[in-house]
Amino acid sequence: MSKNIKVALAGAGAFGIKHLDGIKNIDGVEVVSLISRDLEKTKEVADKYGIKHITTNLADSLALPEVDAVILCTPTQMHAAQSIACLKAGKHVQVEIPLADSWKDAEEVVCLAKETGKVAMCGHTRRFNPSHQWVHQKIKAGEFNIQQMDVQTYFFRRTNMNALGQARSWTDHLLWHHAAHTVDLFAYQAGSPIVKANAVQGPIHPTLGIAMDMSIQLQAANGAICTLSLSFNNDGPLGTYFRYIGDTGTYLARYDDLFTGKEEKIDVSNVAVSMNGIELQDREFFAAIQEGREPNSSVAQVLPCYKVLHDLELQLTA
Repeated sequence: MSKNIKVALAGAGAFGIKHLDGIKNIDGVEVVSLISRDLEKTKEVADKYGIKHITTNLADSLALPEVDAVILCTPTQMHAAQSIACLKAGKHVQVEIPLADSWKDAEEVVCLAKETGKVAMCGHTRRFNPSHQWVHQKIKAGEFNIQQMDVQTYFFRRTNMNALGQARSWTDHLLWHHAAHTVDLFAYQAGSPIVKANAVQGPIHPTLGIAMDMSIQLQAANGAICTLSLSFNNDGPLGTYFRYIGDTGTYLARYDDLFTGKEEKIDVSNVAVSMNGIELQDREFFAAIQEGREPNSSVAQVLPCYKVLHDLELQLTA
């Protein structure tokens, strides 16, 4: 494919805007359609980014013959069904994390992607953040091997609010969304499948109906271990922090910043063409379409993560 890639983006909220900002920096890509549930707000975003077609219905965008690919930044519960709709319409698709909120649905997306031959990718952004890419390059070069990962994923989210402080129409989930980042990243960085997984969770919130605190232990086949703590009750500091403990050093990753265990900052500005993980994952998606290849973080590559989440859910609900 040598022509410009024309994209429909579903979800004009906080994460959709992050994708729009990233795509502005990528040559040969044009967002031609924007889908979101509030038509007035959708028009505001579309006008800002020069997008001519807006709708509240994904099917309207899928019917546009010029649309080559779709990026889904919609509520978790819609991801699998919408990914399937995109693939059935003959469109390449990138769905934001998580791929699905059930093992059955995740498998169905992967099977259909294989059947259609379309590029199907899931937004496991940690694979693309320069800080984690730097660590991955050391691992690939044989200069560092993980013994343990210690990860904290902390938010203060006792109501349904998004990253912009706006009301959400859906409920976020520590296991199927936020744990998915670390479960996938641990196996990816360890270069070894997860063979043991355990979880405990705190009380279920009376209104939201989800656990607000969770602890997960993982072990890879090569012996590396990971401890993950998650909370929606934590009143700062917020975000996800990774400690890589290895055979030749310790590294602390805080989003796109990386430090040694002695808090010495590591320059990761030359790891990739951008410091923006979302932009980098979008670049990989479009490059895979242009080159006719499987992308890093394809739905097939991340599928084992969802089997682990499924097994953990069975533990937690037993």
